[in-house]
Amino acid sequence: MARPTTLACCKLYISESRNAAALRAIEQAARGGAVVVNRFTDDAYNRVGYTLVAPLIPSPAPPLRHAVLGMVRAALEAIDFGAHSGTHPRLGAVDHICFHPLAHASLRHVADLAGAVAADIGDKLQVPTFLYGAAHREGRTLASIRRQLGYFKPNSSDDQWRGAPETDALPVAPDAGPERSPRSKGVVVVGATGWVDNYNVPVHTGDVEAARRIARAVSERGGGLPSVQAMGLAHGDGVVEVACNLLDPARVEAEQVQGMVERLAAGEGLSVGKGYFTDFSQDKIVELYFKSAANSVD
Repeated sequence: MARPTTLACCKLYISESRNAAALRAIEQAARGGAVVVNRFTDDAYNRVGYTLVAPLIPSPAPPLRHAVLGMVRAALEAIDFGAHSGTHPRLGAVDHICFHPLAHASLRHVADLAGAVAADIGDKLQVPTFLYGAAHREGRTLASIRRQLGYFKPNSSDDQWRGAPETDALPVAPDAGPERSPRSKGVVVVGATGWVDNYNVPVHTGDVEAARRIARAVSERGGGLPSVQAMGLAHGDGVVEVACNLLDPARVEAEQVQGMVERLAAGEGLSVGKGYFTDFSQDKIVELYFKSAANSVD
């Protein structure tokens, strides 16, 4: 088959992993030319991440726009954010959507797509939607908008995030959608960036504070590795994780993160397991897309 010159990738994070019927409905909503090349679920976090790929044609309504909107609509219908709980922070039933350029696409291409999807969610689904990265007029970062919205503060004594905020008032105005947050849906954050690797390192302890100390030391914000963001999170009995975003994987690779976490954990008297990626590499994602697309026309 002829290969399109431009491809876009969307990583879509849903605040649910335990309700099989909800996940089926969400996945069935991804139609119209987009391919789901990966699904990563985590029951402790009660979170699932989908990776979708599609051509950036036709414009201004490429198939990825329709597929993502369909999945978001299905998620909002199937999930009650007010009843959600998990050990991973989240802002809404659909927590985070990020677009990345693949193949010959540019960041501007996916920024325009992110803006269109955010407008769809805000206007058609009536959920407050916030933009970041190249999709935001001032290049606001994901971490900064999350910080403004209280993302990083657990609201339960057992290091979990439970239910919706007590008020539907928002501390900052959304870029699209209503000014108040529906308690059953929360808010959505949509962005466009260069490639980001997500790499999590398990630490063998039940001490979440130790994981947070390690995460702060690893992150650029805490004086650690440049272009790395990290959180320390509970992850089951006797295990915590240092969950990392590698914002520039060509500059700082997972092996460097792994080594630093191991050194810092040793200083705490703790052992560390082998870290893992939550998604495939860019090359593998493109390969899987073309394989799936070819099979669909055989």
